[in-house]
Amino acid sequence: MSDRLLYTNPLTTRYSTKEMQVNFGDEKRFRLWRKLWIALAESERELGLPITQKQIDEMKAHEGDIDFEKAEEYERELRHDVMAHVKAFGDAAPSAAGIIHLGATSCFVDCNSELMIMRDGLDILLKKLVNVMDKLQRFAMKYKDVPTLGFTHLQPAQLTTVGKRAALWLQDLMLDYENLIALYARFRLRGVKGATGTQASFLELFDGDAWKVKELEKRVCAKLGCDKVYGVTGQTYPRKFDYNVLCVLSQIAQSAYKFSNDLRILQSKKELEEPFGEAQVGSSAMAYKRNPMRCERMGGLCRYMISLPVNAAMTASTQWFERTLDDSSNRRIVIAQAFLTTDAILNLYLNIVGGLVVYEKVIEKHVAEELPFMATENIIMDCVKAGGDRQELHARIRTHSMDAAARIKEEGGENDLLDRIRMDEMFHAVAGQLDEIVDPKKFIGRAPRQTEEFITKEIRPILERHKNLLGTNGKVDL
Repeated sequence: MSDRLLYTNPLTTRYSTKEMQVNFGDEKRFRLWRKLWIALAESERELGLPITQKQIDEMKAHEGDIDFEKAEEYERELRHDVMAHVKAFGDAAPSAAGIIHLGATSCFVDCNSELMIMRDGLDILLKKLVNVMDKLQRFAMKYKDVPTLGFTHLQPAQLTTVGKRAALWLQDLMLDYENLIALYARFRLRGVKGATGTQASFLELFDGDAWKVKELEKRVCAKLGCDKVYGVTGQTYPRKFDYNVLCVLSQIAQSAYKFSNDLRILQSKKELEEPFGEAQVGSSAMAYKRNPMRCERMGGLCRYMISLPVNAAMTASTQWFERTLDDSSNRRIVIAQAFLTTDAILNLYLNIVGGLVVYEKVIEKHVAEELPFMATENIIMDCVKAGGDRQELHARIRTHSMDAAARIKEEGGENDLLDRIRMDEMFHAVAGQLDEIVDPKKFIGRAPRQTEEFITKEIRPILERHKNLLGTNGKVDL
């Protein structure tokens, strides 16, 4: 049967990077299983169990020698993936076949390997996240002084700057970064706990010596590069950790979704634009279109990612007593796809921010269309300082504002409010100063300084902490 007749997951064929796919691939998972079995056997030997150095050496010699076809054949027979790989490893290292997995339950390899895979997945995401932050802070600093319309309720409001708005996107990512770092602080392995978490099998192996049982867990985890384990478990590590991980990934998606929606609106106004390839086609029918396909793709992926934590919450809340197996099939799908999706989202974010286009003349035009209305209070105050009556001035400028708005909305004309004010004798005191009064830079408050202070005090220390990770770009092939 042709592969093209079968469904393929677009996360692997179109969206996520090879790096993350390899992290969740079978090769890595089953190599980790063998690494775990070797660490267990080595530690058991060190603590006095009858395991020889020859057996350990043979296991190490065949750590990467995985016969996947044979393992699949065993699994079809046994309907148990861990035991299938125990037998396949035993075939490769026959002298050790009798001591592989000694005292352990399946979750010794399942849970510990899954935790390590997730930790490595977080490393991949952290690298992409700080690179997005780096590119975004550069963009924010470049455009920190460029006035632009602010929007509340999607209606023109007081001015901000292009850079200050980017600082808002950046701050969302900073909060996500903080949550991601907090996950690292809470990371633990399941450890060596036995079938229901009581370590009874290991206590039996060591003839009731509790110190050796605790030392075994300590040594195994040290060989795996982790010094923290869950103090108590059932058969599995607490599935609430999965929920915590997916919540952090969901928050990254929330930040990216907000950015993608803002950029799509700005692109429709022709103020900002995502990268657009020379041969890229925006529409099969409308040749002139420059659709924001990267932002649209990002939004779709974000929506999917945001929906996933509830799945993990249901799994965590339906773990009967020490363990139930209805989590297994679900978690094989949801955890990997959550990481692949977030990887794809951050890769798109990197690609978009690395090639953002700003059309300053269009932004200036839009500011000029709205700023006269926003400047009316300043105009009134300057006239009052020159001896005018505030209430009379307010009434008159309100009339001019309504007439100018009607000209724009009903006739499709330009905003002529300043011309109306300039010709009104009541405002003669400021007639020659109107252009100065409506200078956009007088209406952006501390936006440039806020942007500088925020990036200097909060963002750059993060980037300095992770400077060894910087320099990555996002590539979008399809």
